[in-house]
Amino acid sequence: MRNMFKIGPKAIMGLVLVSAVALTGCRTTQEALSIGEAAERNPGPCPRAFALYDAARIVEFMAPQETFQNVGFTGEIAGVRSLCRYYGERPITGDIEVTFDFGRGPSANGSTATYEYFVAATRKNIAVMNKQVFPLTVTFPAGEDRVRVTETVANYEIPRADEGTSGENFELIVGFVVTPQQRAFNAEGKRFRVSVGQN
Repeated sequence: MRNMFKIGPKAIMGLVLVSAVALTGCRTTQEALSIGEAAERNPGPCPRAFALYDAARIVEFMAPQETFQNVGFTGEIAGVRSLCRYYGERPITGDIEVTFDFGRGPSANGSTATYEYFVAATRKNIAVMNKQVFPLTVTFPAGEDRVRVTETVANYEIPRADEGTSGENFELIVGFVVTPQQRAFNAEGKRFRVSVGQN
């Protein structure tokens, strides 16, 4: 479990995240789990949590040609889930759970790879308020070329202007840290999964 940022009152203007696709929805605390007063008083839904389309996958090519035989390590975000709580004028607080599917392709070097992924909190369709990057090291067991890992990022906090400010005004966006080439590969809808081309 990783601890997440607490978002200050000033937004970091600039980067606007676009071209996103939701992998899973976000439920209110009352729908997901009864946790007392917060579950009874959420004035609205949790911030929507999803993976950024252009950063939801990562494929490492060990040669210039984009062929399966040249694939090293791969990763894909399989699901994003969020649980939150807030009431009165208190900030929105909660946890994010991210499920990753990792692959070891024919050209992968060794059995261990380190990936980086980010979690960003944004004002809906406006700007990033805060962003944090986390490393994730994956070791593939002997004879295995696929691994599923679930990471929990705990204790995010988003301040609200007043008790009428709903969580639907914010978004929580997850993605891999990718190179410009990897981002372009994803944007074109291309993908390689380790299972592709195997019997």
